[in-house]
Amino acid sequence: MLKTLADKVRPQHCAILIVDMQNDFCAEGGAMHREGRDVTLVKQMVPRLAQLITVARAAKVPLVWIRNVYNTGPNWYLSETWLEQAERRRNGAYLTIPVCEPNAWNGDFYEVRPEPDEVIVTKHRYGAFESTDLDLVLRSKGIRTVIMTGVATNVCVETTARQAFLRDYYVVFSNDCTATYSQAAHDMTLENIDAFFGQVASAAEITACWQAAPARLRAVT
Repeated sequence: MLKTLADKVRPQHCAILIVDMQNDFCAEGGAMHREGRDVTLVKQMVPRLAQLITVARAAKVPLVWIRNVYNTGPNWYLSETWLEQAERRRNGAYLTIPVCEPNAWNGDFYEVRPEPDEVIVTKHRYGAFESTDLDLVLRSKGIRTVIMTGVATNVCVETTARQAFLRDYYVVFSNDCTATYSQAAHDMTLENIDAFFGQVASAAEITACWQAAPARLRAVT
């Protein structure tokens, strides 16, 4: 059993999931912005996430990039239930505003992007485990803990965190390297995750564990 944050985020068995850092969810002119959502908190979060990524790469922590593909020419992935919800609540997204089209600006990464040797998992629903190979990728690497980052806190990041917990991964949910379109929605997710699905921690708390790890190893030897 992994009881402390330091135990959970050991580079040997943790991975960072970077969820949906795509133009449609983050950028002005992207689908969420055109839908009327405020992307300010997302844009403010990006430098913190970029720094976490830099430190993680130096600590040899695997990064797994999650990206969406929703609208396509034939719209293979948009079921009638999805479209009904969009028509009722989404102010044009998925219907008149295409979302995360493949090989287009709106589906491309925003500000941060994977290195050539880093895994990209493509999903078509909120949860990154839904009908993808994410679980296989993580178990093949011996991953026990997922560190949740990206957007949107209360939608795809939270859904993926719940799925991870139900698959018996330890969940560490970054409170400052996730973001959504209102502070209230962000805070509500953090409260719910900490109560039922994982441990909430800041990027500084997580990276401090990696920086302390070499010292612990020297002490043992």
